[in-house]
Amino acid sequence: MPENEPGSGDLQLLRDAAQEAGNIAMRYFRKDPRVWYKNGTSPVTEADIVVNDFLREKLAAARPDYGWLSEETEDDRSRLGYRTLFVVDPIDGTRAFIDCQDVWCVSVAVVHDGQPVAGVLSCPARGELFAASKGDAAVRNGVAIRVADRLSGGKLASSRSVFRKLSDRFVGGLEKAPHVPSLAYRLAMVADGRLAATLVKTDSSDWDLAAADLILAGAGGAIVDLDGKPLRFNRASTTHGVLVAASVELLPSLRNALIGIDL
Repeated sequence: MPENEPGSGDLQLLRDAAQEAGNIAMRYFRKDPRVWYKNGTSPVTEADIVVNDFLREKLAAARPDYGWLSEETEDDRSRLGYRTLFVVDPIDGTRAFIDCQDVWCVSVAVVHDGQPVAGVLSCPARGELFAASKGDAAVRNGVAIRVADRLSGGKLASSRSVFRKLSDRFVGGLEKAPHVPSLAYRLAMVADGRLAATLVKTDSSDWDLAAADLILAGAGGAIVDLDGKPLRFNRASTTHGVLVAASVELLPSLRNALIGIDL
């Protein structure tokens, strides 16, 4: 189907939309929003739906020839016919949002030919906005960010069992990071160096990853599978296996250290 090539204007569109979406979400934050559960285990709040509807209306109006994939919209497989689409998580870290923790964000990305080309994470409860476009430096609140340059002595986000085994394999040790419910925000923390690395358990989804993947790349990092392969988005399946994120230089040693560890 015909569509325009994604351009630099997409990043500003995402930035404006994500900031406004974050403001909408803040109207519900710490105000006891209604909550229900998908599949009996995955929480959704009324804020997730309101933000999702806002983003779909705003973004589709601006780019009617782009496809759409969102955690809070039933998957329409017609998206597979689009070279370019929006990939959205209205509130990444819904459990944190419900628990009145400030570690959640609005995640919006433009994906073209399976790769993110523009991505924004709006974290309004923390006053932070991360953004990147393909080939450019990632920024937080307009200032360029950079990944950590070493694992030893740094902070690692992982399960306790994996951390105990992994930390012994690095001279100088590692510090286990406190749990961060939002995967997108956790990857942003790797991008700006607060975390040296994070492991990602199986079954994360495109909407958790697309914007953060590009932001991480723009900060000198990457998120890959255990074979070292980069992510690809807008496939028939939206889920991914076990992943690891760190600086490009640190990923090989981290992946090697994971060999033989039960993840």
